[in-house]
Amino acid sequence: MTAAPHTQGTVLVVNSGSSSIKYQLVDPVGGDAIASGLVERIGEEIGTVKHVVGDATTVREVPVADHGEGLRIVLGLFDEVGPDLTAAHVIAVGHRVVQGGPVFDGPVLVDAEVERQIDELSPLAPLHNPANLTGIRVARALLPDVPHVAVFDTAFFHHLPAAAANYAIDREVAAQHRVRRYGAHGTSHQFVSQEVAAFLGRDVAETSTIVLHLGNGASASAVKGGHAMDTSMGLTPLEGLVMGTRTGDIDPAVTFHLMRNAGMSVDEVDDLLNRRSGLKGMTGQNDLREVHRLVEEGDEAARIALDVYTHRIKKYVGAYAAVMGGVDVIAFTAGVGENDDIVRALSLAGLERLGIEIDAERNAGRKKVPTIVSTDRSATTVVVFPTNEELAIARQSVEVVGA
Repeated sequence: MTAAPHTQGTVLVVNSGSSSIKYQLVDPVGGDAIASGLVERIGEEIGTVKHVVGDATTVREVPVADHGEGLRIVLGLFDEVGPDLTAAHVIAVGHRVVQGGPVFDGPVLVDAEVERQIDELSPLAPLHNPANLTGIRVARALLPDVPHVAVFDTAFFHHLPAAAANYAIDREVAAQHRVRRYGAHGTSHQFVSQEVAAFLGRDVAETSTIVLHLGNGASASAVKGGHAMDTSMGLTPLEGLVMGTRTGDIDPAVTFHLMRNAGMSVDEVDDLLNRRSGLKGMTGQNDLREVHRLVEEGDEAARIALDVYTHRIKKYVGAYAAVMGGVDVIAFTAGVGENDDIVRALSLAGLERLGIEIDAERNAGRKKVPTIVSTDRSATTVVVFPTNEELAIARQSVEVVGA
């Protein structure tokens, strides 16, 4: 199977994790995903490779020793089942990188110096940047004739106002150790805030938007006039909303308490707050579908967990409305935001005096396309807007290579 040539060019988007590679071949003009896939369980005895083109899915259960082998298998599937990458006219490979720190405020063409800087920023994202960098190095070696672009999750929040970016700690310590609010999911927040304004026929420069990116990881942002004013994630993705396995906001003294009184080490506390907290810590389940099932069965812990989850979202909505002096649009996005009508309803319940009112009928069910779910009389328009980080990465990559 081969694809028809794309005269405008396509972008291969790569998201490399510690034991996985996600990828999409994207038409940045039309916005279509021409092909997509996932390599999982890299380094284990047997890995899984899934390659999707249209309605056809090819799955291989094979050993995948490392990321190099994984990407070689992926390129082999493009040759074997399509679409042909030469015919698709790949003009760039776009790479997701989680942490750009104080260095990167936008996408950049990858070279040896950029690789070095991504590596140097790894202490700020130890679970992500090393894996992202591995993917970049492997892809550059296997696709040396195509420009590679790094797109950073933190870039959209690089120029946060000082009042939002700074923590109230010793400024010399903060400067020496690069402690500030970096945020995350910035590619999604930027994409949704821009696209939802276009969807509503508004000028983004005159629109105040709260974006609620709700998935296993979750974050909120305040975007005014197209610029990020605040975001819930901080130095790391741990801060902010309650997530699948992360606590979100918590008194920092909890860590001291657990170390002094529970005898927990730094690594044990890190594991607790990042991997054994959030919905999983409160209910044993990190999937909200399972939490809802437990609530329906009368599980009190699950009911409380759902209340904590949506209460936190509501607090951020109120806070960001205050930060921006009002809010024109609230956009729900990502897996939970797009599919969970219960969370959407509970998160905005009781905010009618702030001009925010959900229409129960419009809100019902999953939303695969942009959908207004507020009432006609709601002063704030509430929209479910599917995110597309791969398309955003593809378009930013095209901007960098000047195609």
